[in-house]
Amino acid sequence: MPKTTRILLADDHAMILAALRMMIQRIEGVEVVAEAHNGRDAVARARELRPDLVIMDISMSELNGIEAAALIKAESPETRVLILSSHASEDYVRRAIRAGVDGYLLKGSPPEELAIAIRAAAEGNSYLSPSISRLVMAGMARAGVASESQLDALTGRQREILQMIAEGKSTKEIAFGLEVSVKTVETHRAAIMDRLDIHDVAGLVVFAVRNGLIDMDDDARRRSGGA
Repeated sequence: MPKTTRILLADDHAMILAALRMMIQRIEGVEVVAEAHNGRDAVARARELRPDLVIMDISMSELNGIEAAALIKAESPETRVLILSSHASEDYVRRAIRAGVDGYLLKGSPPEELAIAIRAAAEGNSYLSPSISRLVMAGMARAGVASESQLDALTGRQREILQMIAEGKSTKEIAFGLEVSVKTVETHRAAIMDRLDIHDVAGLVVFAVRNGLIDMDDDARRRSGGA
């Protein structure tokens, strides 16, 4: 019997998860084994279930999809990761590829393209939406070697903490969420400010938004309880 592809879905919008599950259930040879509602939950569920494929958004609370993808790939290289996002900027795509994702698909793509991307991932291949492929090729043609960005200068853990600071979480909340001490969080925050040469929380929030760690529209909807 052909192997069934086990899929974990991750998105912090319940309606999108429901629609995505419905589309995937129509694809032969695949099974949705679990759903996650933020990036940190996605990492935990991937660790627990070892799915064949994780399909997830970028803009999620606590841990964005790019950072979550890097953690999943580090812990389970055999798990494939497909980004399904509304973000089509070169910076998002570059960061996702550097995180080790196996595909990048835009929300709004037709269901048949999702099926193609899933099958490509299941066969060990990569998939980029045509518009994303053009974006990547244009970026490669433009530039020689890109200089390291300020965001790249931060460690993965520092980017996690920066995102949580920008989301308005207190030091104690961050420490509890990451299962570390308050002192550890304070040390990381001081290092972040030093590396970025930003010395107030408002400045960190602006930096996080500009560099795609959080989406202000999504964050506002979450705070108001909207979908």
